[in-house]
Amino acid sequence: MAAPSPGPHEVLAPSPEAGGKVITSRSGRRGLLWRLRDKQLRLGLFEISPGHELHRLTCMMQAGLWAATQVSMDHPPRGLPTEDDFSEVLTQVHKGFELGTLAGPAFAWLRHTLGLAEEDYQAALGPGGPYLQFLSTSKSSASFFLSHDQRFFLKTQRRREVRALLAHLPRYLQHLQRHPHSLLARLLGVHSLRVARGKKKYFIIMQSVFYPAGLIAERYDIKGCEVSRWVEPAPEGSPLVLVLKDLNFQGKTIDLGPQRSWLLRQMELDTAFLRDLNLLDYSLLMASQHLQEDERGPGGSLIFRTARSVQGVQSLDEPGAQNLRLLPDGPNALHILDGPEQRYFLGLVDLATVYGLRKRLEYLWKALRYPNRAFSTVSPALYARRLCQWVEAHTE
Repeated sequence: MAAPSPGPHEVLAPSPEAGGKVITSRSGRRGLLWRLRDKQLRLGLFEISPGHELHRLTCMMQAGLWAATQVSMDHPPRGLPTEDDFSEVLTQVHKGFELGTLAGPAFAWLRHTLGLAEEDYQAALGPGGPYLQFLSTSKSSASFFLSHDQRFFLKTQRRREVRALLAHLPRYLQHLQRHPHSLLARLLGVHSLRVARGKKKYFIIMQSVFYPAGLIAERYDIKGCEVSRWVEPAPEGSPLVLVLKDLNFQGKTIDLGPQRSWLLRQMELDTAFLRDLNLLDYSLLMASQHLQEDERGPGGSLIFRTARSVQGVQSLDEPGAQNLRLLPDGPNALHILDGPEQRYFLGLVDLATVYGLRKRLEYLWKALRYPNRAFSTVSPALYARRLCQWVEAHTE
C-alpha cells in the first residue's frame, strides 16, 4: 500500500489556510434555497459558531481532519490492510495543536470499500461549514457532534475505549466482509487531538445512523433493559431533538412485514460477534418516518444491489450465511429498513465497552441496588441475548 511508513511519526500538516484548496463536494455550492431548507431540517441542533464554548475545539478538529484526509487522498489504499496499517499512528503538527490519525490506512480502505469518496469526506468534516451539536441523553461525559450536512457523527472517547476499538479493528473489518449488510455502525476514523502540551483527547468518526434526518419522527436508543431507560420527552411543539430510551417505547412496535426475519437473523449475527469480543453496553439506535406513496410496495424505490462484501467482491460464504437483503436505492442504505408503512433507521453503536474488572464490579453493585430488575451491566452473553429478545418482542 502506498502510504506513510508504519508506526508513530510526525509531519507538518498542510492546511486550507496555507495554500491548500478546500475541496467541495460534487454536489456543488449550496444555493440560498438549499441553505434555507438545510436550516429547517436542523431543528433541535445547534451550530457551533463563534462564541460557542466548543468553537475553538471544533475548528481545530476541522483543520486537522482536512489535512489527515489529504494524506489518504495522496496515498490511496491499494489492497487489504496490513498489520502495519492497523498499528500506524500519524501525528500532524498544526499551529497550536497536533492531530493524530490512528490506523489511518485501514480506515481509508474501509471508506473506499463503502463507496465513500475521500473528497466528499474531507468536504463534510473540514472547514466548509460549522459542526452541529445536539443535546445528548447519554449519561457519559462524551461530547457529540454532527458534520454540517449531518452525514457523519463525531464522539469523544476515553483512551481505554479507543484501545478496545483498535484492538478489535481487524476482526471488525472481517465481520463486515463476512456480513456486508451488518447493522454495526460503520466506524470511519479514530483520532487524537492535543492542544499545546496538554492532555490528548480522543474522538471517533462514524456514519450517522439517522441520515438523512429530514423526515424522522422519533429517535430511540435501545439497550433491552429498564433501569435508567426513560427520558422525559420534549414538550409538544418544542424544536429539541431528543433520543428516547427503552421505557419510552413501551406499547409500540416496529412493523417490518417480510423484512422482520432478516432483522432478527442479523441481530443474532451481530450480537454474537460482539459477545465473542467480550463487549456489552452497546445500543440499537432506531428511528422512523412515514413512507411516501411512491416508496411503498414492489413498485417503490427498493432495488437489490449487487451483493458484495466490504472489500468490493463477493464473499466466499454462501449468500444465505451472509444474510443479504433488499437495500433501498438511496443514501445510508445499510442502516435503512422499509416496512409496509414506515421507514426505519437501525444501527448498533457504542462498540467499545469491554466486560473487564471494572464492569464486573459494577455488575455486583447494581445487582445489590436493583434486585430483580433489568440493568445494562451484565455479561456479554446475557446482554446479547436480551437485546435480541427485545427486538423479537417489539417487531411484527
